[in-house]
Amino acid sequence: MGDEGGAAIRAGGFGDRLAGAMSEFGPLCVGVDPHASLLRAWGLEDDVEGLRRFSLTVVEALAGRVAALKPQAAFFERHGSAGVAVLEEVIAGCRGTGTQCVVDAKRGDIGSTMAGYADAYLGEGSPLAGDAVTLSPYLGLGSLLPALDAARESGRGVFVLALTSNPEGASVQGAAGPDGSTVAAGVVGGVEQWNRGCDFSHIAPGGVVVGATVGDAARRFGVPLADFHGPILAPGFGAQGAGSEQVRAVFKGALDRVLPSSSRAVLAQGPGVAGLRRAAGQACDQLQPILTGTNH
Repeated sequence: MGDEGGAAIRAGGFGDRLAGAMSEFGPLCVGVDPHASLLRAWGLEDDVEGLRRFSLTVVEALAGRVAALKPQAAFFERHGSAGVAVLEEVIAGCRGTGTQCVVDAKRGDIGSTMAGYADAYLGEGSPLAGDAVTLSPYLGLGSLLPALDAARESGRGVFVLALTSNPEGASVQGAAGPDGSTVAAGVVGGVEQWNRGCDFSHIAPGGVVVGATVGDAARRFGVPLADFHGPILAPGFGAQGAGSEQVRAVFKGALDRVLPSSSRAVLAQGPGVAGLRRAAGQACDQLQPILTGTNH
């Protein structure tokens, strides 16, 4: 990224830029998940060229039309260095469009290793740095400090895994921490504490990931979503089973900060640009009344 791109990142914190994108384009994130079965469904080979055609078609169709795109790093990394180069193209293709690029890398480590991940996904000049990155806190939330510091310095954002929809997650996320609250509640509370040290107008730059299909788990685990001021990335909308009413129920009290994410339901309508745009528009139409109206 050149100086101009870096200045654009710093001009407003990630949360406020995301709030602007949600207001302009609607509250939807579309995952860029070029797994083998989708490449085949689009008539593409499961190779770097197929990966590139798939991913850049999604960018062409939706950058500047949805609030966020979320490339899943694993599907690029499986193709080696050439696949990572395609990920860099996807990130670059989002710049200047108003659509926020959330790199779904789920990184988490300690010390200098975490600092290395922070440099890669949040640092100035890195071609892998989008607008935000997903992080895993399960070596302790404090282990993420290098990434949080880098996000604050660069004006980028983070989404920290808090309450995921996979069945295995509950055994960790619902467990009691040292203070008696659940791990999930501690993650959300810790990110909120960090947000209090950040400047923002509408939405803070530190976000959390809470699955749209978790049902009443947020209530059962004491997760304080209504008191959280950052964005809430909510995967699972669409093909994974959550509709607009499920989103309303899970995120009651925090609907204005929720960014539902849909992948397969939108991507399955390719390879044509028109089909992708139509599917994303339909998803936005379903969500708009729920997420932009008065909280219930």
